[in-house]
Amino acid sequence: MPAFKEILVAIDCSEVDETILSHVSALALPLGATVHLLHVVHSHTLDQDRYLREKATHILEGYNKKLQTKGITSSFVIRSGEPETEILKEIDENAYDLLSMATHGHHLPGRILFGSVSRALREKMTIPLLLIKADH
Repeated sequence: MPAFKEILVAIDCSEVDETILSHVSALALPLGATVHLLHVVHSHTLDQDRYLREKATHILEGYNKKLQTKGITSSFVIRSGEPETEILKEIDENAYDLLSMATHGHHLPGRILFGSVSRALREKMTIPLLLIKADH
């Protein structure tokens, strides 16, 4: 089994994040892996982008603290654009060993958005992809 040292986790800032982080924490801790949280803001206006970035920053800072309290080194990054494109760019620009994400979001738009993203990423991934079915 490959040693996962740099794990990228796509976060959609919903309640499904807790499930993903629970699974990834259980994987990262014994491996001594660093967890990198990624949220992609998908907005249509500058005001919407600013608001969603502020909200995501607050949420990701909280997740970062929780991971660090467990003894897991972590960081976060927020990108803007189309989720599939930005996730692939983030992977191309950095040395990640694994991408983890939920199979879908918690509401219909989230299911459509992240369901289609995970399907598209499976075809284009250059690293292993861990899909986690979200608990509701």
